[in-house]
Amino acid sequence: MRLLHTMLRVGDMDKSIAFYTEVLGMTLLRRKDYPEGQFTLAFVGYGDEAHNSVIELTHNWGVESYDLGSGYGHIALEVADVYKACEDIRARGGKITREPGPMKHGSSILAFVEDPDGYKIELLSPSRKD
Repeated sequence: MRLLHTMLRVGDMDKSIAFYTEVLGMTLLRRKDYPEGQFTLAFVGYGDEAHNSVIELTHNWGVESYDLGSGYGHIALEVADVYKACEDIRARGGKITREPGPMKHGSSILAFVEDPDGYKIELLSPSRKD
């Protein structure tokens, strides 16, 4: 078994694709409209789906926003330098919601970014993951 993808419902597909590709540097792997079901799927990631886990963005036509609820946590991305990644993300229009620095009660360097729908994305240094 292997993890294939994580699905996120998004209110504006074009805005979400722009965030994940232009701000976070992922690649749009595929996108398809399903008129009978009135939804669109797009898959983004850092590598092909055959060898990497990716994110499935789902837009249900006519729905502009979702209640994220209290059960969702975050997606985590490993970055070479959390401080530099935050600078780059901010320069590309991304929203940093937790500035880079040491984890409270741990030693990992981390930060949090928010996508256009409010989903949290943790940026983690590769050295340690507490």
